Amino acid sequence: MKKQKETGPIGGSRALRRVFILTMILTAFTGFGQMPIFKRYYISDIPGMAWSADFYATHFLHYLGASVLLGLFAYFVLDYLLTGRKHFQLTPSAYLRIVLMAGIVATGILRVFKNMPDVLFSPAFNAFIDISHMGFAMVYLFTALVLAVMKRGWLRRAGYAL
Repeated sequence: MKKQKETGPIGGSRALRRVFILTMILTAFTGFGQMPIFKRYYISDIPGMAWSADFYATHFLHYLGASVLLGLFAYFVLDYLLTGRKHFQLTPSAYLRIVLMAGIVATGILRVFKNMPDVLFSPAFNAFIDISHMGFAMVYLFTALVLAVMKRGWLRRAGYAL
């Protein structure tokens, strides 16, 4: 059979795709802002970037971005399960991104629990959570960049060969 071009997230909405990309950029930027690198490397001295040195501002924006991403994930999953499964198949690159995103979400949830006053994790587990969250995020961003350059989408039309 003829090879079909791979597509982006289900729904095909350019607006949703842009919201997803901008939210990923925001969460990556504010995630790095949780470390004191913006003040140390004078990024916060750039006009209009002083807010980036404020831990609470970056923390709030990171949580806001994570909330938007969880909402988008819920939308895309439900859209695929309820309507898209009949017409589309997930590509191997989609499965890779899903696994990496699941790692980010799982470690992010553990980080939220870690920040609660009544929850205590061992120092070693805290370090594991922090490093794995950042590691999953960096691997996801690198993978997404490589897959974008290779023009590998999330979906392909059902019934077509790879």
